[in-house]
Amino acid sequence: MADLTRADVAHLAGLARIDLSDAELDRMVGELGVILEAVATVQQAPIADVEPMSHPMPIVNVTRPDVVRPSLAPQDALAAAPETEQQRFSVPRILDEE
Repeated sequence: MADLTRADVAHLAGLARIDLSDAELDRMVGELGVILEAVATVQQAPIADVEPMSHPMPIVNVTRPDVVRPSLAPQDALAAAPETEQQRFSVPRILDEE
């Protein structure tokens, strides 16, 4: 793999619209180089016999059954409301028609 240069890091920073100082560019050359070496190491892992999977553990969706049960009557739900209109909460208008 070719070594990462300061110009490469400056180009990547430009693509990402990140303004880096000269000191940050110099530091990022080393840091991104370490990251690229780690990725190269992982890419060398023997995966020919490994079955692809989306998660290392089986995923189970935890839900409860959808059961119809009694709820509040409209009168009970609106009992403490300061104002109601047509079995709904009535609130002051905050937006104009525009």
